[in-house]
Amino acid sequence: MVRPQPPERAEPRRLRRVAAVATSLTALIATSIVAGPATASEATLSCALGRADVHHSEGLDTWNSAYPRPRGTLDAVMIFLSFPDSTPVAGAGELARNYFPATSRFFDRASYGKFRLRPHIHRKWVRMPHRSTDYGIRRDWAADSRAAYLRDAVAAADPTIDYSRYDIVYFVADPDAPGVDSDATKVVNLDQPMHADHTDLRRFVTVFEQNPPDRNVLAHETSHVFDLPDLYHRPERGKGDWDTYVGDWDLMGSQFGLAPDPFGWHRWKLGWLTDNQVDCAGLTGTGWHTLRPLSAPMEPGDERRSRLLVVRTGRDTALAVEARDASGNDRTLCREGVLVYRVRSAVASGSGPVQVLDGHPATSACAGTSVHPPLADAPLGVGESLRDTADGVRVEVEGRTPSGDWTVRVTRA
Repeated sequence: MVRPQPPERAEPRRLRRVAAVATSLTALIATSIVAGPATASEATLSCALGRADVHHSEGLDTWNSAYPRPRGTLDAVMIFLSFPDSTPVAGAGELARNYFPATSRFFDRASYGKFRLRPHIHRKWVRMPHRSTDYGIRRDWAADSRAAYLRDAVAAADPTIDYSRYDIVYFVADPDAPGVDSDATKVVNLDQPMHADHTDLRRFVTVFEQNPPDRNVLAHETSHVFDLPDLYHRPERGKGDWDTYVGDWDLMGSQFGLAPDPFGWHRWKLGWLTDNQVDCAGLTGTGWHTLRPLSAPMEPGDERRSRLLVVRTGRDTALAVEARDASGNDRTLCREGVLVYRVRSAVASGSGPVQVLDGHPATSACAGTSVHPPLADAPLGVGESLRDTADGVRVEVEGRTPSGDWTVRVTRA
């Protein structure tokens, strides 16, 4: 729970905050910060792609310290905002249950218990000073309108929220307010941070979901806070298929996907898989590899069992190979097997930094439930193979071990 401020100090403190926010919001961007000091990551293998100077680069040889790294415990505060033109129908506590504990459990499973997202729910509505329709809320939000919304939200919550206590701030708008557009949910980043409670506030998760919200939407947005990119394809003028790059695989493609567990590459980037659990294929010839299913719980002795196979194909490109089964976050997945995808570290978020290779290009699966049926059956089964002609790499699935691991052969020209 948040710590209330003493009543006699609340108003002067609020006024100081308003002034600080007004001067710090001189420049606002709706994409994540690219520049920033880097620190060495755990990814030191030869197949680890370098981090490039693009939005949410998939490079993982270094970590951009402008982002919090999801290891150990991070504290998040969830603040609910109401407006003068609407009376909330649901209580803040009721809405909070749409997001927690489900989001924390998602990250606990994905990280093998290495990361804990600890929520602090502010259970009273915080009143915004203007009507919801005054802010012009929409997906591609004008910078000045978004700045006004954030300035008002921070100031309105100021008397009861000590921002220095939290690593992540969620602002959740009343879902029944007339000006709330559910397509506007996203992470907002400031190129000049706000200064509050001796803390730099660089980013906020702004939530405009209906009740109930989209499935896994908060986990998707929170993952942007950890420097993960959008994997969906945004068609021109919003008309067309959004899911042609990765389909159901990884919630950074679609929060509705049947297999939302993060790719092994993302687990490696975030430090949930270590170098000891990544197998680099040789530059030439044939190699045999054994892969533990990605969603299998981490058991004693698993620290050196490979869960990700990487074939370096260029300076900033690689093929990744992993085993996906119907368990954990992937319990609703359409087809089990060995999934192959291409990673490009110099391609920006939303432009296809990851592309799943279809092991069954002539067929589709799970029509009616899959977000993109042509890729729902992309994984290879035992006895099946895939050849990536662009890079001269052939991936063959030879069998399964008694413990459920998958055996894979990789051949390079």
